[in-house]
Amino acid sequence: MKLDSVSAFVTGGSSGLGLATVRRLVAAGARVGVADLNPPSDADLAELGDGVVFIPTDITDEDGVNHALDAAEDAHGTVRAVVHCAGRGGDRVRILDREGQPGSLETFGDVVKVNLIGTYNVLRLSAARIARAELVDGERGAIVMTASVAAFDGQIGQTSYTASKAAVHGITLVAARDLASRQIRVNTIAPGVFDTPMLARLRSDIREALEKTVPHPSRLGGPDDYAHLALSLLENSYVNGETIRLDGAIRMAPR
Repeated sequence: MKLDSVSAFVTGGSSGLGLATVRRLVAAGARVGVADLNPPSDADLAELGDGVVFIPTDITDEDGVNHALDAAEDAHGTVRAVVHCAGRGGDRVRILDREGQPGSLETFGDVVKVNLIGTYNVLRLSAARIARAELVDGERGAIVMTASVAAFDGQIGQTSYTASKAAVHGITLVAARDLASRQIRVNTIAPGVFDTPMLARLRSDIREALEKTVPHPSRLGGPDDYAHLALSLLENSYVNGETIRLDGAIRMAPR
């Protein structure tokens, strides 16, 4: 897909991986609808320019996501490129606590609701929009979802997070096959340890220890590493149904 002048839609686009993706899309000439609970900073909005519109959005809400897609299309035309970055971290709840009591079902459900139900909501509603787009060079558009290496190497205390991200990986090939008749591609990125606002709160010695666990390059992933791959997946018309680990060859330890 050629991204110049394309109407794109990025969830979680106000910070971190999503904001880096919006920046790359704008640099490629795309016009972008940003769906997030919170807006980008004033400085980021000013930098991104008039080709970006922000819509406050809860990804688990059907009406909210449809409203965001409506606003993006009103501003920029039929959506053809979607990158879904919005999500949340896990609850770090053990299956059994130290007293042998079972972990909370409520918090497990909360994580799955955002990371899995929210992902499926964005997938299905955005696919309906892309399906209306004109066929160009044999395709109508593409969707990139976000899983995690936890889908494969879940650590102790990550039951809910791993379940939700493994499910995103699991639906990737199904979605690609399902939407093939509509000429829509679907791929997923599974990031490793990334320099996100959540990790920024860690002590410097803990961050350094994390960096050393990455074989090569021995550093935390940067948001632009994610954005670079996301745009490649949008642009390369023969990549479909894949979950790609973006992790410097890390394999997570049990804890």
